[in-house]
Order: sequence, then C-alpha cells, then structure tokens
Amino acid sequence: MSRNLIAILRGITPSEAAAAAHALIDAGIDRIEVPLNSPDPLDSIREMVASAGDRALIGAGTVLTVQQVEDVAEAGGALIVSPNCVPEVIRATKALDMASWPGVFTPTEAFVALEAGADGLKLFPGSLIGPEGLRALRAVLPQVCEVFAVGGAVPDNFADWIDAGADGFGIGGALYAPGMDAGEILARARYIVEAFDRAIS
Repeated sequence: MSRNLIAILRGITPSEAAAAAHALIDAGIDRIEVPLNSPDPLDSIREMVASAGDRALIGAGTVLTVQQVEDVAEAGGALIVSPNCVPEVIRATKALDMASWPGVFTPTEAFVALEAGADGLKLFPGSLIGPEGLRALRAVLPQVCEVFAVGGAVPDNFADWIDAGADGFGIGGALYAPGMDAGEILARARYIVEAFDRAIS
C-alpha cells in the first residue's frame, strides 16, 4: 500500500541515504524527497535509487530551475517537489516523465500549476493557511486534484487536515533531523504511518 506521505530528508548525506530509504520503506513510506539544499543531494539520490529505486518513488525537493530538474533526472530521480510554482519547471519535469509536485498557496498558483501539468499540489507553508484555508481552496479545485499539506501538518492534526480536504502530507522535521540514524528514522516513520492510517480510517 502506497500511502500519501512524502518523506522530506533535508540535510541527509550520501553515506546515510540508502539506510534511511530502507527504514522509510520498511515503515510504509515509499515517496522520498531529498531537498537540493542538503549536502551533495544528487549523490544521495543516486544512492537511494541504486539501493531502493524499485520499491520507492525517489527524487528531490526545493527544485527551483529547469537545470535542477535535468540534474535530478540524470541522478535517477523520478520525483520533483518545489516550494513554489514555476510553469517551466513543471513542464520540464513532465517532459522527462517525472512526478511534479509544485508548491502553491493561492487559487491562482494552484490553477497555474495544474495548467502546466502538475501531478498534485504541495500546499506550502501549510501553517500559514491552516485547514480552514485549505477548505476554502478545495471548494474551487478539481475533485481529482491531490493536495498534500506541507509545513504545519503533524500526526496530531492529520485528521483536521484530511477533514478539510488534504489527500496527504509532506513530513520533514517530525520525521527526520540531520545526523539521525536509521533506527530513529524507522521509529518516527512508523509513528507517522500509524497516525496517518488512523486519520484516514
């Protein structure tokens, strides 16, 4: 079962990447993002893809340019997540047959992203708009459009976000901090997965 959860591993290093990916997959999270402002992010993506690319959707976050999309593709990544909405980045992502999750905050950004071909929307920063803001946005979005809340969505409030129309979440600080070992990642990921499963049941 592929859950609507994206693990955000900001700060991970290549030597930690494969073990972290396996811990996440073992816990039930099979979408993994390495933000490009991490140390040697493309090397981390390569390590993860080589070790677990057949069992997870692996790629990059904080992707801002077309060149970065191409770099991630060359590293074997298949997922592009951005904090913002840049149609050229979305179109380049889809041209390379990768999954596109741009960041949006307003209805205008949401519809620009969808028009450019985004697979889903990253509502960011979620803490500023909250579940009620998402509820208002959901009233005008296509029903088939998936929205993941990122920033401000944690296990304790998953149910509130889902009730407001969230389909899933990107989880960063509640899941991973730089230097964390695979055992701690596994424990945190299992807790998040259990909370998510309860919230959607």
